[in-house]
Amino acid sequence: MPPTARPTGDVSRVPPDVQAAGAVVLRKDAVLLVHRPAYGDWSFPKGKLDRGEPAPVAAVREVGEETGVRIRLGTPLSSQRYPSSGRAKTVSYWHGRVVGDHRVDGYLVNDEIDEVAWVPVRKARKQLSYTFDQNTLEEALSTEWRTRALVVLRHTKARAKKTWRKDDRLRPLLAEGKRDATRLIPLLAAYAPSRLVTSSSVRCAQTLAPYAAAFGWPLLETDALSEEDATAEGVGDIVAELLQNKECAALCTHRPVLPTVFESMGVVTDKLAPGELVVVHHRKGKFAAFERY
Repeated sequence: MPPTARPTGDVSRVPPDVQAAGAVVLRKDAVLLVHRPAYGDWSFPKGKLDRGEPAPVAAVREVGEETGVRIRLGTPLSSQRYPSSGRAKTVSYWHGRVVGDHRVDGYLVNDEIDEVAWVPVRKARKQLSYTFDQNTLEEALSTEWRTRALVVLRHTKARAKKTWRKDDRLRPLLAEGKRDATRLIPLLAAYAPSRLVTSSSVRCAQTLAPYAAAFGWPLLETDALSEEDATAEGVGDIVAELLQNKECAALCTHRPVLPTVFESMGVVTDKLAPGELVVVHHRKGKFAAFERY
């Protein structure tokens, strides 16, 4: 089942690709593989996106459902595209890092997945059933996978400044912004930040609070990320500490402060919309990849 070229002809009649996501989960010299009895193949854990589901969320969910292993995402890998049941399928892949227990012996096998195994890399090169999976494994082995994530987030939609007559630091999220903050939980969880830092302004704290509450992580509020008090030196110190920390982290601040955050890392990016975020994958002071959602 090799990849094929994109179809030609009347583009309006070509159905959209089926979207799926998965992860190449590495552990020392082994990779996590699953066996699908319906196809008689060995592959990486992956599956289709649910309606409205972001691909990173689907990748983490599918690995959990198909292996029983909880992961967080590392750097993104090249996507695969191949024919499937009369349509093209695009599979987005990431490096996967295990969070917690590596064991798979407790997984309840079923009609979809009847075997889950940590396979030595040398054996996996031959055991994978498809050439495109073998190529994805080689890409994963040749790129940095032991990274941490720093998620830089602009707060979700807040009450308009012109309609707020109190201290601007107290300006809250709109109902829409609160809903969006809740919807951010699974996307943030895909990168598993446990060090959470936010501007002390209410609208920023309210954006990260649902995720913090869902996982029990402390939320550090600081004036140094607020519109009123942010300085290049103060922001730079916070970013440097988060990059040096051994935990994955998330930082929430305001549109006017975000350029200073990115400048402190030497990163150039377009303005973020409310609730938009950038994931910075890094290791030992070097940046491995960036994602934007």
